[in-house]
Amino acid sequence: MHANVLVLSACVANIESLRYTPAGIPAVNVLLEHESDIEEFGQMRQVKASIKAVAFGAVAERLSTRTLGSRWKFTGFVSQSRGAKHIVFHIQEFSPCSI
Repeated sequence: MHANVLVLSACVANIESLRYTPAGIPAVNVLLEHESDIEEFGQMRQVKASIKAVAFGAVAERLSTRTLGSRWKFTGFVSQSRGAKHIVFHIQEFSPCSI
């Protein structure tokens, strides 16, 4: 079995308006920004990353009302649409960051 699970603590940098798929499912696109210090090969490294993300259903409805700059722990998976150049983080759940 192959695993595709991403857990990321990040701030909400941008939230688009809640929209609905042709099937009537709520969806929202967000931009997440992550910043941390990670040890790599015995050295501390400052890591910064921005990632495009999407959420559907009740998760999208909850996420669409979050405050810009608020920090959360996001869990989901990554996917690349056919013909797309970038991956997108599909958020399946989020909760307050414990840091």
